[in-house]
Amino acid sequence: MMNSCISTKEKNIVLIGFMGAGKTTIGKLVAEKLSRDFVDIDEEIEREFQIPTTEIFKQYGENYFRKKEKEVIEKYCKEKMKIISVGGGAFLQKEVRDICLIECTVFFLDLSWDAWKDRISLLIDSRPVLQGKSMDEIKALFYNRQSIYEKNHYKVLTDNLNPEEAANSIIHLLQQG
Repeated sequence: MMNSCISTKEKNIVLIGFMGAGKTTIGKLVAEKLSRDFVDIDEEIEREFQIPTTEIFKQYGENYFRKKEKEVIEKYCKEKMKIISVGGGAFLQKEVRDICLIECTVFFLDLSWDAWKDRISLLIDSRPVLQGKSMDEIKALFYNRQSIYEKNHYKVLTDNLNPEEAANSIIHLLQQG
C-alpha cells in the first residue's frame, strides 16, 4: 500500500548520486537539522550480513546485493520522517526509482567528474563496483549513471559546497516547496 497521502513535511527525503558524492555525510547533517532519523541503506545491509558491502558482493554477487538493497529501500520508504541515503547504484533498479519518487522527496547530489575524481583515493578500496576497474572504466560508469540520477525532485550541485552548505541548500529547497 502506498503512503502518497503523507504530508510533505513528513515525507522521507532520499539522497541519490554517484558513490562518494557525500550522501551519507550530508544526509546526517540534514537529519540533525530537521530532527529526523538518518538511514544509510548500505550500512543497514552491512549490519544485517555483518560484513562490508565489498564482501557481500564477493560472496553473494551484485544481483543478490541489489535484490536485498531493493527490499531495504522499500521498507524504509514506507516509513516517514527519515533521511535515507541510497547506494550509488540503487537507482539502476526501476522499482527503487519508482518507490522513491512516489513515496519520498528525492534529492540528487550532483558532483562533476573533476570534483569526484579528486575523491577516488578515499573510495577505491571500499566500493565494490570500482574494484579492478581502470580510470577510463570508472569515468564511463560515472557518466553512464548520470542519466538515472536525473530522475529526481531536486538537484543540488555540490562541487563548490561543503557538507554544511549542501545540507542547508536541501533544507532551503524543502522550505520553498
